[in-house]
Amino acid sequence: MATLTERQARLLLDANFAVVTTLRRDGSPHSTIVWIDWEGENAVFNTTMFRAKGHNLTRDPRVSVAVWDHDDPYRYLTIEGSAVLDLEGADAHIEKLAQQYWGRGYENPRERVIVRVRPERVYLYGFDE
Repeated sequence: MATLTERQARLLLDANFAVVTTLRRDGSPHSTIVWIDWEGENAVFNTTMFRAKGHNLTRDPRVSVAVWDHDDPYRYLTIEGSAVLDLEGADAHIEKLAQQYWGRGYENPRERVIVRVRPERVYLYGFDE
């Protein structure tokens, strides 16, 4: 298991966007932009089971999460790991993210799921540490 420093983890807490890549049934990558969060040991994002991410992660939990600094796109990190999906607290989590990214609540959350990714590998660029 890999870990992030406090400064690296800030990228996931400062309303930067992330690209999440999951694997389709045929093994090809599926990438989407998401809101991202950090819970001490895990990168965290929110989706629904209706979306491709939810389907893909249910079948194959391998995932990559790339996050870049909106003020300096040459400072970024990529986390690779396995996802754990959790329905509990997902509606409250999307509300938290909506407030952070939009400054308002999230309307009609519809069967949300929290996706937690524990870093197995971390790649860094633009960090001095």
